[in-house]
Amino acid sequence: MVEKNPRSDGEYLNSLARGLAVLRAFTREKPEMTLSEIATQTQLNPAVVRRCLNTLQHLGYVGKKDKLFLLRPEVFKLGSAYIESMNLEEVVRPSLQRVRDKTDNSVALGVLSDLDVLFLVYVSTKQLTRIVAGVGTRFPAYATAAGRAILAFEEKAKLDAYLGEVHMEPLTEKTVTTKKELRQVLNDVRKNMYAATDGQLDFGVVSVAVPVFNEENKVIASVSCSTASARLSEQEMIEQIVPELRDAARDIEFQLRRSPMLAHSIMS
Repeated sequence: MVEKNPRSDGEYLNSLARGLAVLRAFTREKPEMTLSEIATQTQLNPAVVRRCLNTLQHLGYVGKKDKLFLLRPEVFKLGSAYIESMNLEEVVRPSLQRVRDKTDNSVALGVLSDLDVLFLVYVSTKQLTRIVAGVGTRFPAYATAAGRAILAFEEKAKLDAYLGEVHMEPLTEKTVTTKKELRQVLNDVRKNMYAATDGQLDFGVVSVAVPVFNEENKVIASVSCSTASARLSEQEMIEQIVPELRDAARDIEFQLRRSPMLAHSIMS
């Protein structure tokens, strides 16, 4: 869906907004679509979608097979430009790597993106889990420790806006699906200064996360760690992993104070 023009000075490019909406329409669940499906997904006129797709094809961002459109690897350049220009990997990865090496669990830095938590840096482990993640992976923020560790410390207006828009689907039988219950969960996260989930996003996956703050003490990200519940229980994760994540978060906060533009770039 395309955002309405927020400006009245004529400098907002509707054509650019529409083209980006077409790119964002492709997801894990919808990796390939017909023109009419993209029009439905974006709520754009099919004629507009056709022109966007034609332009994106010429630029190499979109491909076509028969009547189906799909993204091409050229799209990676859009995301990698941010990672490379902001030196995010260089700043964050060493801290995450230390946690991974000490715990043998995957570790990630995530930010809030729309209604999801988006992983910007991810350090994997050889241990197998049910959920495959990586840089660019998105999960519903309400069902993840990484997302809750950010939501719990958001300003009231931002949290209210999130809760007003999110549709909380039951991803498992354990998933919190009412906004009243989620508010209570987030209150507990604020008190404890960490978030923990067990089987909320997928069966057999346990995760913990802590917030990352900027120099103005505003939450900008979270550092999270996930593993199979068969390896560690939620309580064991809290006792053993949360202290390591807190150390990593402090290291990242220190590094971000030395890179204020980077810190500003990852704020939601």
